[in-house]
Amino acid sequence: MMKPNSILGSYLIKQTILSFLYVLAVICAIIMMFDMIEILRRTSGRHEVSVGFLLQYVIAKLPETVDKVIPFIVMVATMITFWKISKTNEFVIIRAAGVSIWGVLTPVLLAVFAIGMFWVAVINPISAKLFEVKETLSYRLKTDNPNAFLFSNKGLWIREGKGQDVVAIINANGLNLQDDVLWLQDVSIMETDEKMQVIRRIEAFVATLEDGVLNLKDVRIYKSGQKAEIINSLAYPTEMNLQRIKDNFVDPEAISIWNLPDTIRFYETSGFSVLRYQMRYLSLLALPFLLMAMVLVAGIFSLKASQRQGGVLWMIIFGIVTGFAVYFTSQVISAFGINAYIP
Repeated sequence: MMKPNSILGSYLIKQTILSFLYVLAVICAIIMMFDMIEILRRTSGRHEVSVGFLLQYVIAKLPETVDKVIPFIVMVATMITFWKISKTNEFVIIRAAGVSIWGVLTPVLLAVFAIGMFWVAVINPISAKLFEVKETLSYRLKTDNPNAFLFSNKGLWIREGKGQDVVAIINANGLNLQDDVLWLQDVSIMETDEKMQVIRRIEAFVATLEDGVLNLKDVRIYKSGQKAEIINSLAYPTEMNLQRIKDNFVDPEAISIWNLPDTIRFYETSGFSVLRYQMRYLSLLALPFLLMAMVLVAGIFSLKASQRQGGVLWMIIFGIVTGFAVYFTSQVISAFGINAYIP
């Protein structure tokens, strides 16, 4: 079997990485082009939206989209690599030298595994950070919706419109669900005007959410230039409810793999379902192996000496269809897992 550190093994690893970077660049360019067209359509007629803002949005959205198609990028890249060595008869020479098919596949598999590990360990955290940037930019575009929800491993953050250009930012450091009653700990409510100047700040040791009212206990109310007002309780009206909070958890794709374990523990102790986050965590751990599976799919349809005589188009079609079937199956299984259909 060919060793990865041999000259031929190093050559295959280099070709695989170069093909991956080439395909990645092409896909990124296509995604950015379509995203730019879409955002230009959405912001047509809005003169306050600058070109710099649009570029920021498109770049911030890019990793989220690429993350969904990375298996296909790897498959196409390895198909290109295998097709090159078949077209130039390099594969025939390698086989004639006594190198087995697994000797050819091993360096490519190792290269793709390294790409997968790098993607999970380095690119995923960057993607999560850019997701937050994208959400902030997206919120500025949604002038018809004043509400924005955010869950994080630091607790609950809610932005809620109160009318007359008043916005309330609600933060709770701890959450707990008991008998369909949501308890919030260390609650802070900051009301701001249209100039983002603080009108008043409300702090409470604990609060419960019931029927559109946030019942605050041990309350302190701070206003500019006035002493803090201390009261035992305060009924604070709100548009949020338990179902909206459940439905507006941070998307699992927005959380770094390094933060997912803490996030899972946080929601477990709060009484909420963590299936989506567990499935996301497991899918990230399995990503390098999924990419290796795509290499095998590419090898089946690419490593044929007879390809130089024709049939390249059918090879590409069958390879893409098979790769899509593998990817689709993994997504279906993931969906079953999220909905607890698989024991």
